[in-house]
Amino acid sequence: MVRRTLTLHLFLRLLPVLALAAALPWTAAYWIDHGWVLASVSVVVLLGLMWLSLYRALSPLRALFRALSGSVNTYRDGEFNFGVHWSSRDEVGNLVRAHRELGEVLRRQRQDLVQRELLLDTMVQNTPVAMLLWADGGDGVARVVYANLAARKLLNDGRKLEGQRLESVLEGLPAELREAVARGGDSLFGVSPEGAEDDAGEEVYHLSRRRFTLNGRHHELLLLRLLTPELRRQEVQTWKKVIRVISHELNNSLAPIASLAHSGAELVRRGKYERLGEVFATVEDRARHLEGFIRGYARFAKLPQPQLQAVDWEDFLARLQRQIGFELDGEAADLRARVDPAQMEQALLNLLKNAHEADEEAGNTQVQVRLRRLPGWTRLEVLDRGPGMNEAVLQNALLPFYSTKRNGTGLGLALCREIVEAHGGRLSLQNRADGGLCVAVMLPEQ
Repeated sequence: MVRRTLTLHLFLRLLPVLALAAALPWTAAYWIDHGWVLASVSVVVLLGLMWLSLYRALSPLRALFRALSGSVNTYRDGEFNFGVHWSSRDEVGNLVRAHRELGEVLRRQRQDLVQRELLLDTMVQNTPVAMLLWADGGDGVARVVYANLAARKLLNDGRKLEGQRLESVLEGLPAELREAVARGGDSLFGVSPEGAEDDAGEEVYHLSRRRFTLNGRHHELLLLRLLTPELRRQEVQTWKKVIRVISHELNNSLAPIASLAHSGAELVRRGKYERLGEVFATVEDRARHLEGFIRGYARFAKLPQPQLQAVDWEDFLARLQRQIGFELDGEAADLRARVDPAQMEQALLNLLKNAHEADEEAGNTQVQVRLRRLPGWTRLEVLDRGPGMNEAVLQNALLPFYSTKRNGTGLGLALCREIVEAHGGRLSLQNRADGGLCVAVMLPEQ
């Protein structure tokens, strides 16, 4: 369709030229009869007029093609403010209008992209997380290519970092931060002020380091976040909870002890000594309960670092079986994890005790320990057929001081998790599909 329109347009433009061309033979024949010189002159004049007419006829199309070529070049360069106009309403005009509409769409998309980039840059610049991006400058030297406001404030007293050598930036930082950057990956570390003793005034940071390729160049992104305010807030909340729990337990024991002491004094005053044995027995029971409660808290707070050693898992589990019964599923000889036997025995005894209590509640006696060896890991599962846990309990069961038992301290599972994580492992809880609870202990093969 466009081709037919261009053909018609050229025909109308070249109509005078065609008329001259048609008249040329007749004119040439006439002048041949009147002389060769005049004939030659007339032919040259007619050809010149034809060329001039043809040039003028094609001039608008040439201008249109130049405009279209120029607009395409501006689109390629990322500029979309160039417009092309054509007055006719034929197919060529439709083509020009479609080209102009394409430019308007690209211009709107470019504006939207610029606005999104501005929004993203505003968010990144104002985030409290320090962000530092560096790449190889081509000379084998890592240079900073981007740093947000938090990174400038934390690492360079608010001054610009872009273009600086990474080595120069890290030289003026605390040794703890340089070591954390050198380790790579994710880590928590503390930075103590100069001259501070022990951990006084220590600031705690979380560091993440990621590598990626952009435009064929290797980049690394460093994310650094100050956690001290949040940790202090959580610490205050934890202490408040500890104080509430301890106060509750102390009151539960001290109130009846005080009451019984008063009753014992009254019995002595009245000479009724036969009931003193009962009073003293109750006082002793409450005092021993309080003593066990305090000892449990002290054990949780003073858990030593595990002394890892290779263990004979068959002998270890057999000794555990003699203390509390369970069915063993799997080959203990295949396990390779190195553990602190005393601490791991304490953790597994707690888990097995909980499993037996859950089974007794449900009227079952099917506690099972399942052993699995995974690539680089040893997995022990303590399984019961009790009622399991609802979602709220599953989410909070491993937190210190959380307990659903009437006389529970909320330290059993928390202590187990502390022991497992001190071994570099993980402890998780999940309900079994056919009823009961599965407590999984994952230990690395170190």
